Amino acid sequence: MITLGIESSCDETGIALYQTGRGLLAHALHTQIAMHSEYGGVVPELASRDHVQRAIPLIRQVMQDANLTFEQLDAIAYTQGPGLGGALLVGASVANSLAFALDIPTIGIHHLEGHLLSPLLSDPAPEFPFVALLVSGGHTQLMRVDGVGRYELLGETVDDAAGEAFDKSAKLLGLGYPGGPALAKLATSGRPGLYKLPRPMLHSGNLDFSFSGLKTAVLTLVRQNELDEQTRADIAYATQEAIIDVLAHKARAALVKTGLSQLVVAGGVGANQMLRQRLSEDIGRRGGCVFYPDLEFCTDNGAMIAFAGALRLSEGQGTKDYRFNVKPRWNLEEFA
Repeated sequence: MITLGIESSCDETGIALYQTGRGLLAHALHTQIAMHSEYGGVVPELASRDHVQRAIPLIRQVMQDANLTFEQLDAIAYTQGPGLGGALLVGASVANSLAFALDIPTIGIHHLEGHLLSPLLSDPAPEFPFVALLVSGGHTQLMRVDGVGRYELLGETVDDAAGEAFDKSAKLLGLGYPGGPALAKLATSGRPGLYKLPRPMLHSGNLDFSFSGLKTAVLTLVRQNELDEQTRADIAYATQEAIIDVLAHKARAALVKTGLSQLVVAGGVGANQMLRQRLSEDIGRRGGCVFYPDLEFCTDNGAMIAFAGALRLSEGQGTKDYRFNVKPRWNLEEFA
């Protein structure tokens, strides 16, 4: 079965082809970072319009790269939510219109499920069951994953997520968009131990997260110090260290609570090299294993949607009812 995947939840247009039994055939991605950087963040209307311009050319590109015709497609998967309403509508309408013309089924995929399953595209890949740490944009969650669609929420953010803490702290330091990677890059020049920032909910006794207090502490540091380049780097280091301390502590606790030994890290923050090093060391010392998606699949991408769609379709899901809706706010447990 050959599945076309379409991702358009926010500021990246991702298209991919996945064939059951063979793997990823081709994928392409257009990022809107350059367009949105002028505004310091994503402008939803501009994002939607850009998806309209990019979707069809990227679909043609991956079909050509895989040397396939449209008649060879068996199904189309698309991101149904969560995300920006207008951006989601672009992907959903393109998917259902094309599927109608080809008389093949479609399936709407939860964006976070795509991230959650993306490490299964890598080699080596984890086996079910495992604990997943999802750190994508406004989401920070710990899930127990027993199979496709079999998810148990263990903990989640109660206010600012880890990605938001990176981005908002970066803005306070005068860094550009996107803030998370910029802060991580600046932190490589920072000196450890100069600033002590809070680790919110580190010892809360549960697996929930909160990073709003950290953002406030960073704001206080910025106001109290003269921000030369080294001071900015030192604050960036302390900020990154605080976020990673919390993520690593909660991830270890989730493995202890579930009795599992495999941790999957997915989402944009999963590309952070300090986080990867810390988790691999911490979990490895305890006899566990950590799995990450390839760096190109940490950000939003079509490959994770094509793959998740193929898994769902293999279980008989999908429809030829081409009426559709999108779900800008969508709980992953509802999808499961």
